[in-house]
Amino acid sequence: MSLREVPDPDFLPNLDPRHVKIATPADFGTKQPATHPPRMLLLYGSLRERSYSRLLVEEAARLLRRFGAETRIFDPRGLPLPDATEADHPKVQELRELSLWSEGQVWCSPERHGNITGVFKSQIDWIPLSTGSVRPTQGRTLAVMQVCGGSQSFNAVNALRVLGRWMRMITIPNQSSVPKAFQEFDEAGRMKPSPYYDRVVDVMEELVKFTLLTRGHAASLTDRYSERRANAVAAHQVERLVDAATQTR
Repeated sequence: MSLREVPDPDFLPNLDPRHVKIATPADFGTKQPATHPPRMLLLYGSLRERSYSRLLVEEAARLLRRFGAETRIFDPRGLPLPDATEADHPKVQELRELSLWSEGQVWCSPERHGNITGVFKSQIDWIPLSTGSVRPTQGRTLAVMQVCGGSQSFNAVNALRVLGRWMRMITIPNQSSVPKAFQEFDEAGRMKPSPYYDRVVDVMEELVKFTLLTRGHAASLTDRYSERRANAVAAHQVERLVDAATQTR
C-alpha cells in the first residue's frame, strides 16, 4: 500500500490541551435512558386549505404515534414574517416553546421555484440558534420531506438539510420526496398505498430509532472544544475585571 505519513503527528501547537476532552464509550453508555415517548414536532410549509405538505405531515404524525412517539404539529397560520414584529408575539412564542419541548422534528415543505417555501422558511427564521445558554434545536434529530407538484425532485429536501445543519441538528440519512402529490392522497386527505408511502414509513421509523439513540446524549454530542475554550476565555476576562475592581476599592 502507498500510504502517506503525517509529519509531526503529535505536534498541535494551536490546540489548548486544557479544553480537550477525549470521548469514551462510557460517555454514551452509562446514562439512565429516558422512559417517556420521544417528543416530535412537525412543521409544514403551505397555508392552502388542501395543503399536501400538511397532509404528508399528518400522515407522518400517525406513523410516529404508531412507533411510540408523542407528536405536535405547529399551525403556521398567523405567524408573522420574521422581523415584522417582536419575538414576544404569541405565535412566535408558541413555536419556540414547541421546539424546546421537542426531541426530534419533521420538516416538510412544498418545492416552489426550486426551493422551500417562504411559509416554511419563516418558521425556521423565528427559531434562534440560541437564547442565552438555551439552544432550541441543537442536538435534536431531524427528518426532512418534500412534496412536488410535478416530477420528483430533491431541491427542497436538500435545502432543508442545509437548514438542519445550520440549526445544529442531527439529520437522519433517509428522506422522502413525493412527486405529483395531488395523485398520492385520497379525497379524505389520506395517503394512498404506494412505494412513496412506504418510504415515509421508513423515514419515520428511522427518526424514532435515531431519537431514542441520541436524546439522552445530546449534551455530550454537542459539547464543543471551541465553545469550552471561548467560555474559559470569557470567564478569565470576568475574573480580571473583578480583581481590578477589587484592587481599586
